[in-house]
Amino acid sequence: MFLKNYNLKNKTAIVSGAGKGLGRACAIALAEAGANLIIISRTKKDLDEVSRKIKKFKKKCKSYVCDVTNFKQIKEIINKQSKIDILINNAGNNIPEHFTKVKTKDMQYLVKINTMATFNLAQLCALKMIKFKNRKKIGGSIINMSSQMGHVGGPIRSVYNMTKFGLEGLTKGMSIDLAKYNIRVNTVCPTFVVTPMTSKFLKSKKFKKEVLNNIPLGRFAELSDVATAAVFLASDAASMITGTSLLVDGGWTAK
Repeated sequence: MFLKNYNLKNKTAIVSGAGKGLGRACAIALAEAGANLIIISRTKKDLDEVSRKIKKFKKKCKSYVCDVTNFKQIKEIINKQSKIDILINNAGNNIPEHFTKVKTKDMQYLVKINTMATFNLAQLCALKMIKFKNRKKIGGSIINMSSQMGHVGGPIRSVYNMTKFGLEGLTKGMSIDLAKYNIRVNTVCPTFVVTPMTSKFLKSKKFKKEVLNNIPLGRFAELSDVATAAVFLASDAASMITGTSLLVDGGWTAK
């Protein structure tokens, strides 16, 4: 039998930025695949709506209102969990500015949320995973939400490029350090997906046309395209995959 298991039954997954967009889609998809969820977002209303969706799959769901850049709060949340098997390290942001016009405060904020907060959450979750006595046998999976912009440059994306290229390097380094515990670390790298974060950019017809011209498949990614990639990397079907990137980019980086 060669078809490995995509079932996440008895696994506990934590998703940051789970209230909207990619985080919401990943959280719901993981529940659909059988996982119990711990979801984090800054907005209670969003968390309550996602929690209701998850419970329809008869799965447990804990939700926490928290800004991932608040290390003290995040540490308290992670330390009170009894078990974590999967992390979808998704919370992040972008402020498109031409390199010559990047404001220091915007650059510092993006580094704080896209790099430092991602590092902190990954480290806290890895420490929790390692403590679980059966970890080497059951394994673990950390998925850092990156971007095609972690592999290629883009106009008015220099700071975002910097943070996502950094995330790719962090993922490779983490994967080597955590391999002995059978904890795999990978990135999912989407092209443009219509989410609350990207919709404001995609209102520009010119920008929309330029983006589609760069995607050989000729369409934006769907939320489900990214969520199913995350479920695959979280599951035993990807048990030999670590330290790499799953590009969900419609061929953007192939050119």
